[in-house]
Amino acid sequence: MDNREQEEIEAAKADEGQTAFQSVGAKLRAKREAEGLSLNEIANRTRVPIRHLEAIETSEYSALPGSTYTVGFTKSYAKALGLDDVAIAAEMRGELEQGGYQGMVARAPAYEPTDPARVPPRWLAWSAAGLAVALVAAYFVWRSFALSPDATPTESIKTVAEASIKDQPKPDAATAIDPAGEVVIAAREAVWVKIYDADNKRLYEQEMQPGDRFTVPANANNPMIVTGRPQVLEVTIGGKPVPALGTGERSIADVGVSAAALLARKANTSPAPASGAKSAGSAVPPTSGTR
Repeated sequence: MDNREQEEIEAAKADEGQTAFQSVGAKLRAKREAEGLSLNEIANRTRVPIRHLEAIETSEYSALPGSTYTVGFTKSYAKALGLDDVAIAAEMRGELEQGGYQGMVARAPAYEPTDPARVPPRWLAWSAAGLAVALVAAYFVWRSFALSPDATPTESIKTVAEASIKDQPKPDAATAIDPAGEVVIAAREAVWVKIYDADNKRLYEQEMQPGDRFTVPANANNPMIVTGRPQVLEVTIGGKPVPALGTGERSIADVGVSAAALLARKANTSPAPASGAKSAGSAVPPTSGTR
């Protein structure tokens, strides 16, 4: 065998090795197409946005919010197709590490449009509305008496104004939240959640299922949360609900979930409907596995 034949054989082996490699996204796409499923159907099953599924299939990892999200989305995708989601997640971690994406982290802006701390309390809005009603009523009373010179409008205006203001709702002391109350995070839908402290110690990391609950340790050092779907989480302090952490328009990270941090964000809102969550407790609920 001459040198030329040897070179051709080695080149053929190299080509075979290259074609043997298949990215995780390509595997998932091939399986989806073999099952006759569209990306819309996968998105409905996994609650993962279509743009993120497309980025996974094409290995466009820079278009995804972070390596942890990427692995979580991929695991959900694999599970929806009936594949071994743990093995697929391990492959994705290796692929991200080889591509230099392992350390990327999604960051949310310091101020979110849905920050309830910037919304005026309900009682203040009602008081302002009541004052406006009182002023309008006073004007019409004054006008009616102005057409009758013998009448004395001053007393009537005062009576109407005082009655309108008196009827306005006052802040309900019974709804006050105990700052030392237990913080519980419950899921209404499937959602990936990671909770960690100021030292980056992981307190909880799971794909929560509907009804799953997690109690934030009371002694945790500034616990924070990262998740892509904050709108499906219900947060309570001492059993009393606080406003949602976000609308879901963007993922959130480094958002404090201690009682003090949540109360700093809280507006005086009505109690949220019961979520039907499982029994309370600080233990991590059983799910498909920890990432």
